[in-house]
Amino acid sequence: MAANREFFYRRLHSLLGVIPVGIFLIQHLVVNHFATRGAEAFNDAAHFMESLPFRVVLELFVIFIPLYFHAIYGVYIAFTSKNNVSTYGYFRNWMFYLQRISGIITLIFVTWHVWQTRIQYALGNVEVNYSLMEGILNDPFMLWFYIIGVVSTTFHFANGLWSFCVSWGITLNPRSQRIATYVTMAIFVALSYVGIAAIFAFVS
Repeated sequence: MAANREFFYRRLHSLLGVIPVGIFLIQHLVVNHFATRGAEAFNDAAHFMESLPFRVVLELFVIFIPLYFHAIYGVYIAFTSKNNVSTYGYFRNWMFYLQRISGIITLIFVTWHVWQTRIQYALGNVEVNYSLMEGILNDPFMLWFYIIGVVSTTFHFANGLWSFCVSWGITLNPRSQRIATYVTMAIFVALSYVGIAAIFAFVS
């Protein structure tokens, strides 16, 4: 019974990392990338997201609950799992190790980012706009914190996508898994570029 429950939780953890959390990550990076077109373009994109109907319900049930289930259960996996060289080999064990490390960094980064933006907005302390992010990212410490956080987040998603494909039976043989490695690392590079370009768009 306990084994079945753990199997279910691990499959759910894997699924939520892609749908909806991964989809939200891509959408969030795309919205942020509007900053490369200037303050007005970013503010318009941010305002559009804020004006979505049932936004609070969507944020709660589509973003925050799936995100923090994935994060908290991911911490449990990080501290209880062990590398398995005989099964996955040297490279995949390094990727598994980096997945655990990036998961912890991502959890810290996302929690701080939500505190600085969404929660402060809900408390009436700030407006989520270009000026807010410009003020945050012109602090050199916060600039590097965001760069590391974004790269960690995009790596965690892309490498997790590889694990998702294996767990859900999409890539079963070594050749398909090797192709998935190339594809997911290309996704990592592409999303990192989008995220970092957006960060530097706020730096004056």
